[in-house]
Amino acid sequence: MRGHIFWLWLSVSGPLAAAPAKVTFNRDIRAILSENCYKCHGPDVKARKAKLRLDVRDEALKERKGGVFPIVPGNVAESELVARIFSNDPDELMPPADSKLSITAAEKETLKQWVVQGAKYEPHWAYVRPVRHALPQQVKDLKRVRNAIDNFIFAELEKRNWQPSVEADRHAIIRRASLDLTGLPPTPAEVKQFTADKSSNAYGKLVDRLLAKPTYGEHWARQWLDLARYADSAGYADDQPRTIWAYRDWVIRAFNRNLPFDQFTREQLAGDLFPKPTNDQLIATAFHRNTQTNSEGGTDDEEFRNVAVVDRVNTTMATWMGTTIACAQCHDHKYDPLSQEEYFKM
Repeated sequence: MRGHIFWLWLSVSGPLAAAPAKVTFNRDIRAILSENCYKCHGPDVKARKAKLRLDVRDEALKERKGGVFPIVPGNVAESELVARIFSNDPDELMPPADSKLSITAAEKETLKQWVVQGAKYEPHWAYVRPVRHALPQQVKDLKRVRNAIDNFIFAELEKRNWQPSVEADRHAIIRRASLDLTGLPPTPAEVKQFTADKSSNAYGKLVDRLLAKPTYGEHWARQWLDLARYADSAGYADDQPRTIWAYRDWVIRAFNRNLPFDQFTREQLAGDLFPKPTNDQLIATAFHRNTQTNSEGGTDDEEFRNVAVVDRVNTTMATWMGTTIACAQCHDHKYDPLSQEEYFKM
């Protein structure tokens, strides 16, 4: 196994042009390992081969039989992972030919560069606290920058030596903004008002008018109601009507009054646990009364009560954490760091 390492170092230690200058696990590495390695060396203990896990850093760095290390941070020559993916020996190559998987040359370079840079792992993005990035300082033509987002856009355009598209005309701008914010096209009177406004903040005033419309809340509440699996019927075979429109209207009002997201969250998950909950806070808890219900003859109420509890756990994680958890109902999750025990604790 170790005999080919010196040759390997010579063959893979050349220029790293194909890999990004700074490799990050979530952006560059996770998808490569998940697609090509985790089936045999991931979270699924029943499918795991050679007792090797590559999804957990401590496990990937452990010494193996014969003094072999899957990954040695900063040391390509001693990292068996690198040796295997670059090997010309079909008995050594990973992933093996019979897996029908293959890592591209660019992906190999990225993995190697990741090892060179210390093989740092990162949690799933849903478990990482967002951090506000500093504005890029390398924008040359600051006259074109109108807001903070422009700093990022123009910094990238200038780095690529690209020019931005020509600004859209007033008719296109109001149509796009109206459809984005309210889901409806502008009226002829609104178009006339905007195109006639020659002030420097005409667009800002347009956006303020659109945000003040009741249709703003109606349009964006629809996105949230999809996450809340909202329906005016109970689901299952007979799909009986369900009276839950008050929750729908609460969500619309929350968007239209710009309810802070932390309060928006607390009221839906625990509005009934407030010291003196208002009617609105009680209505908000209908987020978790949107589960399907089955009242057919012969059904077991306790069975479907448990189905509803499971649905609430799965929906909460998918909505607020941006990750699936349903697999962990039956076994340790195969793709996310969630155990079956953690699932039922939640």
